[in-house]
Amino acid sequence: MQIHNNILITECSAYDFKEMLERKKVKSWLKSVSAFANTDGGSLFYGVNDKGVIVGLKNPQTDADFISEMIKARLDPVPEVQLIPIEHEGHTLLEVKVKAGTLTPYYYYQDGTRTAYTRVGNESVECNSQQLLSLVLKGTHMTWDSLPTQVDASKHSFIILANTFREQTHQEWNDKYLESFGLVTPDGKLTNAGLLFVDNCTVFQSRIFCTRWTGLYKDDAISSIEHRANLVLLLKYGMDFIKNYTMSGWVKMPNYRLNLPDYSDRAIFEGLVNHLIHRDYTVMGGEVHIDIYDDRVELVSPGAMLDGTQIQDRDIYKVPSMRRNPVIADVFTQLDYMEKRGSGLRKMRELTEKLPNFLQGKEPQYQTEAASFFTTFYNLNWDDNGRIPVEDVAERVNGSDEKFGDSQKSSVKTFGDSQKSSVIHKVLR
Repeated sequence: MQIHNNILITECSAYDFKEMLERKKVKSWLKSVSAFANTDGGSLFYGVNDKGVIVGLKNPQTDADFISEMIKARLDPVPEVQLIPIEHEGHTLLEVKVKAGTLTPYYYYQDGTRTAYTRVGNESVECNSQQLLSLVLKGTHMTWDSLPTQVDASKHSFIILANTFREQTHQEWNDKYLESFGLVTPDGKLTNAGLLFVDNCTVFQSRIFCTRWTGLYKDDAISSIEHRANLVLLLKYGMDFIKNYTMSGWVKMPNYRLNLPDYSDRAIFEGLVNHLIHRDYTVMGGEVHIDIYDDRVELVSPGAMLDGTQIQDRDIYKVPSMRRNPVIADVFTQLDYMEKRGSGLRKMRELTEKLPNFLQGKEPQYQTEAASFFTTFYNLNWDDNGRIPVEDVAERVNGSDEKFGDSQKSSVKTFGDSQKSSVIHKVLR
């Protein structure tokens, strides 16, 4: 925390400013305490107006006692809170520092009603049923994908998973992996993650909706298809659809061929993996959407950031790895579809920036709303006037071989290491 020209500058990403303590409407600030405890922690600053200007408190000790009393009386369980007085040029302000809780959900209690709150952007909002379930799982140190079901594993097969494991890792599959991966319990029951990887997956929300739209908006559709399958097949079906409705141009240079794809295949692959892994599977009516427009590809999935922050306000190079579905993530790691270090957002951007036809402003963009996560890839061969002729793109990047090395002179690798583009044309693949 810093104070500059009597203006408070906070170092935390989650905070509320309060000019004075509201004693009659305690819910107005206790809901923020609940929300901070249920997410990633945060601070309330009393004696600071909405613009961050320090105005001070008249009776900081009395206010601190009242805050402590109300937290103990109205929140259940009681979160860990520090009350920190701060002196500045004759003014006293009070920081109520709320630590991220481990016994979630933290409820606000009044008149027999218990309500949990969460942080969405800079607001404290009431939890919906899916958010409440996530908090309950967090408080019991469990995740949805690790929960056991009553379905016998012996009644299902994992042939697709086993074959994919062999293709990707060049190792033999062993059925013992099912338990070690967390897909089957020691007593032979499938976990929720196991249900998502069986050959005949019937989980209703394990779906992707793929649409190629005409133009730049959701007007008329050229093609639309829905898939419900296990996660391995959903990844394949999604990538196949994207490859069928995007283009990869090339131009013959003096002594090599310069590939000029609309998008980085591997970056989009990373993006789709990210959406399948980190989506919120407790949303029964939710699915992953793949929307292809003339100038962009958008991936959308249910479930915002776990800590309640908005990804568009974060530095993607400093976002810590937080997995909503660690069992699913570990299986994808075992299949060599992703890395454990949680570098997917950074990797998508770097893969796109390596393409010879990349321009500043065309890097992938990430956005979160209350209950959705968006990833947008921009067409590198498109501008405000429409598709850029491949010859014009080649002329712009000509002479930049030293920057990109030999990687652009060879065929582009696509879905994993087992498949390669045998031919790259100027038309739809």
